[in-house]
Amino acid sequence: MRIVRLTKSVERALLRGRRERDEKAHRVAARIIADVRKRGDAAIRKWTKKFDGVDLRGRMRISSREIEKAAKDVAQETRLAMEHAARNIRAVAERQLPREWTLEVEPGVKISQVVQPIEAVGCYVPGGGFSLLSTLLMTVIPALVAGVKRIVVVSPKPNAELLAAAAMLGVRQIARIGGAQAIAALAYGTKSIAAVDKIFGPGNRFVTAAKQLVSGDCAIDLPAGPTEAIVLAEDGDPAWVAADLLAQAEHAPDARSFMVTTSRNFAIRTQLEIRKQLRALPKTNPAQQSSARSGAILLASSREQACEFVNRFAPEHLSLPQDVDALLRWIQATGTVFLGPWSAQPFGDYASGSNHVLPTAGWARARGGLSTADFMKCISVQDINETGFARLARDVQILARAEGLLAHANAIEVRR
Repeated sequence: MRIVRLTKSVERALLRGRRERDEKAHRVAARIIADVRKRGDAAIRKWTKKFDGVDLRGRMRISSREIEKAAKDVAQETRLAMEHAARNIRAVAERQLPREWTLEVEPGVKISQVVQPIEAVGCYVPGGGFSLLSTLLMTVIPALVAGVKRIVVVSPKPNAELLAAAAMLGVRQIARIGGAQAIAALAYGTKSIAAVDKIFGPGNRFVTAAKQLVSGDCAIDLPAGPTEAIVLAEDGDPAWVAADLLAQAEHAPDARSFMVTTSRNFAIRTQLEIRKQLRALPKTNPAQQSSARSGAILLASSREQACEFVNRFAPEHLSLPQDVDALLRWIQATGTVFLGPWSAQPFGDYASGSNHVLPTAGWARARGGLSTADFMKCISVQDINETGFARLARDVQILARAEGLLAHANAIEVRR
């Protein structure tokens, strides 16, 4: 991982590279989506064979027998770890539940909020070298807490551990598909997969592009694409910083991990530690590529410049291992923050309870990570009686006429 002085041109290049990569992904995803809309399951089989090397003939939907077998075969220590993570995720999800309420805003005018779950959701679980059973927990558990009736899970190469996690949560609708073709199937439906109302879950840049492309027809949670991580530190244990950076870098060859620091000495020490830890990883680990190709140690001229860059980049993950109170006050845009040296980023990926489906590509400037509220609809209810009518009528007519909306004014007049 190279050391680069953080200049305006470097910052522009980092942000521009993210946009250009996304534009290419949109072109590819659009072609796949159009094919799935036209040919349904046949298109899904074609693209799955091409990208994942999997022949789906008769094997798109995973049977209950296969799910049950996986639940029996998974190691006891894995089951206990999943249960531990699930308890914490559920505790946070329950805390996030939106509440129903009623307010009398003035005499005769009562406004209420009614909360209802979304009827059907699709949960995308990335696959690659390993199926991310943690993503199944992070998406399915808040859906269950919200009361969603139909949950469909899609994953390109679901392994036994993922199926065991699904069995633990009572999920039975699982399809062996991934990529943009899976997003298209969830959004528009095929013979094998019924369409859903909203799609959740992270994925590579093609999955993220596909979610954005279908969002006009099917709701999505948020753009949660290739992993991004920043460690903002001026001092500390370089081995711990390096480990967090590489933990996120190994998600994919295009993951983006950065350390931002004002200390050249600490930058050099961390760079040496990254090299050391990379030598201990397999050559096939994606961190070998991503740390060299899309990662960097950025040397800022001041703490203020470092924090301003973090807010403009709006990373998915941010670690503040030292001087947390002072630094946290500067931070305005990130998916999640890890405070102090003991808050290793993998805790958030698996078991702390905070959801790991987080905004990427700068979307953290506008919203936070996945919440139980994303699986629910808050419906406003307006109850206006005769007293309320009398108090509102004149002003509503004045405002309607000011806008030239005479039928609005008449809807009040006919009731007088």
